[in-house]
Amino acid sequence: MSVARPSRTRKDPAHPKAGKKAATTKSAQRKADTKPPTGRTGPEHRTDLLEAMLRIRRFEERCVELYSAAKIRGFVHLYIGEEAVAIGVNEALTPEDAVVSTYREHGHALARGITAEAVMAEMYGRTTGCSGGRGGSMHLFDASRRFYGGNAIVAGGLPLAAGLALADRMRERANVTCCFFGDGAFAEGEFHETANLAALWKLPLLLVCENNLYAMGTALERHEAQTDLAMRAASYGMVGLGRGRHGRRSRRAGRPTGRRRHPGRYRTALPGTAHLPLPRPLDVRP
Repeated sequence: MSVARPSRTRKDPAHPKAGKKAATTKSAQRKADTKPPTGRTGPEHRTDLLEAMLRIRRFEERCVELYSAAKIRGFVHLYIGEEAVAIGVNEALTPEDAVVSTYREHGHALARGITAEAVMAEMYGRTTGCSGGRGGSMHLFDASRRFYGGNAIVAGGLPLAAGLALADRMRERANVTCCFFGDGAFAEGEFHETANLAALWKLPLLLVCENNLYAMGTALERHEAQTDLAMRAASYGMVGLGRGRHGRRSRRAGRPTGRRRHPGRYRTALPGTAHLPLPRPLDVRP
C-alpha cells in the first residue's frame, strides 16, 4: 500500500539554527506517527494480530461452505488473502474514525468490531443481522461502530467517504475517514473526483486500495495502462509508498501524519497489493 504525506518545508539557509530545530521537530513527529495508537508492541501484540486475521479467514471459509450448500443467497465476495490489510489499517484507526467499504467487506466489518454473529445473521437475511437482514453480504452496516457499509457499486463508496471527511473537517473534529476500494475503482470517475476534492479541500481522508490484481475477472494489465497504481497519488499532490500484505506495515501506513494535531489539513492515499488466492476448503477436525 502507499501513503501520502504532507510536503516538507525546505530549510532556510540563512537560518541554520531554525533549520536544525525544524529537523529535530520532524524527527520527533515521525517517531510519534509510527507508534501504534494502542501503544502495544512485542510478541503478544503480533499474536493478537495473527489471531484476528485467522478469525477472518475461518469466517470466510465457513461462508464458502454455506454458499456452496445454498444456505446463503445472493452474491458473496470473499476477503480471503487480504486479512492483513483490514487488521493492520484498523489498528491505526480509533473508534471515532469512520470506515467505508466495498462489496468485499466481511473482513473490514469483523476488523471494525462487528460481531461474527451479526455479520452471519445479515448474510442469512435475518432481522438480527447488522443491517436488519435487508443488506446481505454486500451491504453490512453499523453506525455505532462508524462502519458506513459496503457498496455493491465499484468505487461507489468513495464520494460517500469524502462527504464524511468533509463533515468532520467542517465540525473541526480530529477524526479520519478510511475508505477501502479495489484496483478496478481506479478506472472509475468517482476515484478521480474524490481524490481531487480530497487534495483540494485537504480532507482528513484515508484512501486504501486493496489491489488483488483483478477487477472482477479482468487482470490488472488488461484494464490499466499504468500498473504501478501508487503513481496515481502524485497527480493529486500525494506521495505513494508501497506496503503490501503485512499487518504491521499496513498499520504504520494507515496512521495519518498529524491528523490529531491538524484536523482537516491532511489527506492520504494507500494503493496496496494483496494477492488473492483461491478459497481453500475448511479443515474439518474431530
